[in-house]
Amino acid sequence: MKYRLANDTWGKEEIGAIQRVIDSGRYTMGEEVKKYEKQFAEFFGSKYAVMTNSGSSANLITIAALALNPKYKNKGNIIVPAVSWSTTYFPVHQWGYKLRFVDVDPNTFNIDPKKVEEAIDEDTAAVFAVNLLGNPAHLNDLKNICEKNNITLLEDNCESLGAIEYGKHCGSVGEMGTFSFFFSHHMQTMEGGMVLTNDDITYEYLKSLRAHGWIRDMSDDSPLYEKSGDPFEDSFKFILPGYCVRPLEMSGAIGQVQLAKWPSMMEGRRKNAVEAKRIFADVPNIRLQQEHEVSSWFGFGLVLEGSLAGNRKKVIAELTKHGVETRPIVAGNFMRNPVIDRLNWDSVGDFTGTDKLHFDGFFIGNDCVDLSDNIQMAADVIRNIK
Repeated sequence: MKYRLANDTWGKEEIGAIQRVIDSGRYTMGEEVKKYEKQFAEFFGSKYAVMTNSGSSANLITIAALALNPKYKNKGNIIVPAVSWSTTYFPVHQWGYKLRFVDVDPNTFNIDPKKVEEAIDEDTAAVFAVNLLGNPAHLNDLKNICEKNNITLLEDNCESLGAIEYGKHCGSVGEMGTFSFFFSHHMQTMEGGMVLTNDDITYEYLKSLRAHGWIRDMSDDSPLYEKSGDPFEDSFKFILPGYCVRPLEMSGAIGQVQLAKWPSMMEGRRKNAVEAKRIFADVPNIRLQQEHEVSSWFGFGLVLEGSLAGNRKKVIAELTKHGVETRPIVAGNFMRNPVIDRLNWDSVGDFTGTDKLHFDGFFIGNDCVDLSDNIQMAADVIRNIK
């Protein structure tokens, strides 16, 4: 492929970080992860950060913490956008909540706050907003709706690290917010994820759930459980039905390097977005995802209109022939996936916006290096399709 979805952002600094871990002889979660968590929380404006082995695992322990903490509603429905990745939805089902799908805005690709408000009932426990392809959802509106209805706002920010709404980083607005550091995402730590929260006791739940449900990683003065103070007694004491989704020390060390690089990486992505907006403005029958506030532009989401609508297969074939890698808008309308028959779900309203993305949407890649020529080439291919 001449124009790939994602590229390696590592340099000698990341290799050096790996070697530092190898030299230490400590490979499992330890001081490197703790240091990265502290840096990450400070950078993104939250009190606490809990690192996991993936963004999917971050979603899993987020919903588990919601279900187990008596501060939150542990049953009912959770409102979700109909367009997202599978592991936004699976933990909701696995922890006994009903998925309640609502439509997305076909321009921003994000959950429609008006549709959210219409879907809330007495059984609603939370709204799990997704900031899609780098673009902030209308988080301020959603937070106001949640506060008015005494329900919890959560954020799946796995595709939108660095996105900002009204001066606040996405992923830090809801009660908990998740991030992913998979290869194709904004920052790359081999595999890895993170959960942000400002709540003291939620932080304790997240740490325990991440590592078997034991108390070992919890604070000595944890409000969740009082340790005995005897390291032997406290080493194998379990209080929650947890998992083993800890990250490697190498991922924590690499994350520190990537975080230091992030401001310049974000700048590069946004420069490419300026070019994408300019270039695609002149291409008929296609439109670019509409930015809300400050997007970190995971990729460039495109929607076919006019004579190209309904001809996505032809467009993708031409792009592929010319070396342009493409993907659907995440999983499209998730209710059209076969797995839906295995989930506990319902829906409210119509899904015209969602289905437009499902049938006529796709995205091409972004990166922190200059992609002007690649973006122009992709636009020219589309312009010449008859």
